Amino acid sequence: MKKILTFIISTALLFGAFSVNAGAAGKTHTVVKGDTMWKIAVKYQVGLSELKSANPQIENPALIYPGQLITIPTLDSSVSEYESEVVRLVNVERARYGLSPLKEDWQLSRVARYKSQDMKDKSYFSHTSPTYGSPFQMMKSFGISYKSAGENIAKGYATPEAVVNGWMNSSGHRANILNKSFTHIGVGYVQSGNYWTQMFISK
Repeated sequence: MKKILTFIISTALLFGAFSVNAGAAGKTHTVVKGDTMWKIAVKYQVGLSELKSANPQIENPALIYPGQLITIPTLDSSVSEYESEVVRLVNVERARYGLSPLKEDWQLSRVARYKSQDMKDKSYFSHTSPTYGSPFQMMKSFGISYKSAGENIAKGYATPEAVVNGWMNSSGHRANILNKSFTHIGVGYVQSGNYWTQMFISK
């Protein structure tokens, strides 16, 4: 299968805050006094929009009451494991060069998943999304703030090991992985077509 890699890096000052991704319905949360949909989303590290979508029975998300059951959307466990393994492998590579490990950021991973899904759904392979624009515009629209940022994308690699090896064998991708200014990483994987997105930021 054809394997494709590409990367982009940029430095900017942007401010905002929020985000994440999810799929199938999983556990439930019983609303207690003081809960809001926003607080529940943050507690379970899921996006507010996904939480609302998973709970169509809540007619007004601004009004929830103690005792109500809220369905928490969850990721496919195999996809989540693949994404976490990419983070682990990236930090192994960084350790070889004496660099600090990157912290996995669930909000950034949510954005990366949307990017991978968008590439699959719209049949393109590019840093510039017809839906979201550049990676930096996309991060901003999802409320991600950063000092500097970068993105690696890949297609056709079936395992975390294969995609990280591919990125490490490409100077531009390797530069993002080994960028000493980056502090956080998000990874998004879509199994159909093996689309991968890594997003890096420094906070």
